[in-house]
Amino acid sequence: MRLLKWLAGLLTQNFGWKLLSLGIAVVLWALVASEPELSTFALVGVEYKNLPDGLEISSDLVSSLRLELRGPSGALRGLGDGGMRPEVILDMSGVEAGERTFEIGAGNVKLPRSVWLVAAMPPAVRFRFERSETRTVEVKPRFTNDENNGYVVAQAAVSPKTVEIAGPASRVAKVGAALADAIDVAARAGTFEYQVNAYLEDPQVRFLAVPRVTVTVTVKKK
Repeated sequence: MRLLKWLAGLLTQNFGWKLLSLGIAVVLWALVASEPELSTFALVGVEYKNLPDGLEISSDLVSSLRLELRGPSGALRGLGDGGMRPEVILDMSGVEAGERTFEIGAGNVKLPRSVWLVAAMPPAVRFRFERSETRTVEVKPRFTNDENNGYVVAQAAVSPKTVEIAGPASRVAKVGAALADAIDVAARAGTFEYQVNAYLEDPQVRFLAVPRVTVTVTVKKK
């Protein structure tokens, strides 16, 4: 008997507010249910996770994919607008050196609850994996005007002379040198120092430390 009274009290306590909440919920459900379902195409980012230590992706990286999505019109209009942004997450756990194909499907596409994946373009992506390699390469200075108004670069020295790079073994092996940012040398005789960054032409090879170098340039009259 006490249990029944307790349950009755729960139902009747703040009955007006409970009834109002139920009404609002029903209205919201009706609005969502009455929304037309539409399809749209979205260009979404690709993220990688759990790449094993000692392995690198040596093929060209895929930074985005095109997805065909379907769902209520309101949900599609709000994609990425302060809510969950669709994305593809590729889990690379257990991959080994060689090629591996990843199919794009519901298991690796992150979407809002009311939106689902119709198709991915392309439907699969393939990567080539290699062991990671490190190497020491020299830094070469560059000049935009080494013959300016009768003055030429007589001598140039870089400090440090070499830098450590890392990346997929085959790509690291092809790097001949790191390049310093081009320097606009002075149109007068003397010795000058320039603080510049070095860079690598292959985007999948990286520096192991900040690539900041000092280039000492001696300019003389031609």
